[in-house]
Amino acid sequence: MTRLTLILLSLLLASSCAAPTQNTANVAHTASPASTPATSQVVKPDPAHAEVVTASAAGTELRAGGEGEASVRLRIAEGYHVNANPPSDKFYIGTLLTVAPQNGIEPGKPVYPAALKKKFGFSDQPLAVYEGEAVIKLPLRATAAATKGRYELPAKIRVQPCNDEACFQPRDVQTTISVTIN
Repeated sequence: MTRLTLILLSLLLASSCAAPTQNTANVAHTASPASTPATSQVVKPDPAHAEVVTASAAGTELRAGGEGEASVRLRIAEGYHVNANPPSDKFYIGTLLTVAPQNGIEPGKPVYPAALKKKFGFSDQPLAVYEGEAVIKLPLRATAAATKGRYELPAKIRVQPCNDEACFQPRDVQTTISVTIN
């Protein structure tokens, strides 16, 4: 009995002293804990687990055979940015909106907002980025044969979130664009 108790106590102590593991599978490179100020009061989302970038789209109406425009709004968490389209360098992953044609609705070439030029510690040159909110305009055309009704177009936005110290794994942000054909 004493031996069993000692074994159980040893296992409990060993498991409580083990260092917690951190999931870094989604992180390209991050700052070390030593470089994070201990007195910082700002808690930023962990880009591997939180929604650093979200997207939404306003509904739009088209006539069969007509044209219109949808607005896809990106919201980027405070303290983060995404690379603009076009990106500053071929090695950066620029924001990219993809919408497939369906139900007689044909998306055109997205119109990306003007980039903010900003200098970061990890780059010698200012980079073209989006911060806060960015609105991408998407031209839409309904074919003459498009059937009247309401449709939901899936939209995928490829982004690579970064903060002042690191860039993280690219990810796809999903939303839908509601289109009504009159």
